[in-house]
Amino acid sequence: MTTPPRIRQVRRLLGAKGLDAILVTALKNVRYLSGFTGSAGFLLLTRKASVFVTDFRYQEQAAHEVNGAEILIEKGKRVSFLRRLLRQHTVRTLGFESSISYAFYEHLNSFGLELKPLRNVFEKMRAVKDIEEIAAIERAALRAEQAFRVIRPWIRSGMRESAVSRRLEAALKQQGCRSIPFEIIVASGPNSSMPHAHPTDRKIEPGDLVIVDWGGEADGYFSDMTRTILVGGGADPKKREIYDIVNRARFEAIRSVRAGKKTQEIDAVARGIIRTAGYGDFFGHSLGHGVGLDVHEYPFVSWARGEKVRNGMVFTVEPGIYLPGVGGVRIEDIVLVKDDTVSILTTLSREAEGGVS
Repeated sequence: MTTPPRIRQVRRLLGAKGLDAILVTALKNVRYLSGFTGSAGFLLLTRKASVFVTDFRYQEQAAHEVNGAEILIEKGKRVSFLRRLLRQHTVRTLGFESSISYAFYEHLNSFGLELKPLRNVFEKMRAVKDIEEIAAIERAALRAEQAFRVIRPWIRSGMRESAVSRRLEAALKQQGCRSIPFEIIVASGPNSSMPHAHPTDRKIEPGDLVIVDWGGEADGYFSDMTRTILVGGGADPKKREIYDIVNRARFEAIRSVRAGKKTQEIDAVARGIIRTAGYGDFFGHSLGHGVGLDVHEYPFVSWARGEKVRNGMVFTVEPGIYLPGVGGVRIEDIVLVKDDTVSILTTLSREAEGGVS
């Protein structure tokens, strides 16, 4: 059996951390390392063996999906099965994901092993995408954009936020999205000053800023984007001002992206533009985040977390200004760093009136 590159990478980690084995239980990480897309299963990776364990429901699915690991079907209680498996492979020092529940940790602790928690090890591996992952994210972005084009005429005076959200969700599914990455945000008028507002039954009014934040899906990978529409009719100059500032911050931040640069520096570009314009107190969230098997994952583009940009990273750039009583603006694109160049995977218009390209 050929060992996949990702599992070889984990094996190098075993040696570096002095572990006999690593137990992988988070399902997104199980999928990343094995290909399994079901809802029950775990991986045990030793220096010589790769074992995937699931239950009877997924026996046939695992045979089709799992790559580079022996497949075992557990019988009886999972904890007892795992204990026997660890003894069979003579595991004395076990690495485990720190995200497990305390109850499960207590079970592991009862096995008499030396336990070493691993924090975000696989999540950081996932930050660098391969060709297939990038292609899936591109398809997810395309589906999201096609869905938006379908519903764009409905973002108009008299429509309710909730109705726009429902239409967009239906359009995403019609485009082939098997799941919706997160609850769609449609926030108009005073609601748009809340960065993560939930759609309400409020009717869109002339002159409203309307934030629409949504994403697509393809083969389990996600996209995430935001556009802000300024609905026609007596637009407030203040709203156009903050729109232009946010759009300039987005543009300059993307232009600053390059391999080797720290994500903190990219955040600082956008934040500096907004602060200089006098709105620094109204941009409180980080500039962006990675997208992939999770809609929010490494790398995080924030003033508080600095990590170097690498080729293969895919992340959002989404500055915003949120003025209570006036409204908010957020414009979000997805960027790809590849071959030391930066490309934008999202293509919808960034004009305040929100025409579709």
